[in-house]
Amino acid sequence: MTDATTTTTASISRMPDPGEFVPELADVSAALFRATGNRSVPRTTVNLIHLRAGQIVHNTYLTVLNTSFLRKAGESEERITAVSSWQDAPYFTPAERAALALVEATLQPAPHGRERVTDEVYAEAARHYDDKGIATLTIAIGQINFFIALALIGKPQPVASLADQQWD
Repeated sequence: MTDATTTTTASISRMPDPGEFVPELADVSAALFRATGNRSVPRTTVNLIHLRAGQIVHNTYLTVLNTSFLRKAGESEERITAVSSWQDAPYFTPAERAALALVEATLQPAPHGRERVTDEVYAEAARHYDDKGIATLTIAIGQINFFIALALIGKPQPVASLADQQWD
């Protein structure tokens, strides 16, 4: 019997590093990172929406990784912890709230007969971001969706840094 404080080092990954088989993955990843790093949306906001996406799809890898990115950027534990309940948390700006609403609308099922990203959700985001910012947010959501597939299917080892070993 192990106690709750014991950490395991046994791998939970389902597959080896896909980059070994598809080396172009590194180019895609770098291009997406450059596209979302164009400064039209703060990197912190991108990490907040990526953390929220990881929470929505219940993926430990994405949640741990983006929590770590936010900590390294100096974000408070209150803000990081409150991402899961951002709607009623006092820690987020109106622009961050609009971005979080956009990622939620994109990733969560819509009520029957309704579109996911409503005109109201889009209009609120457009109140806080210019055209380049909206395009960047859209790409950031696409970026995390790309990695959601890898994270859910491949189930890489949770890491606090992309430099850490993630895959067997």
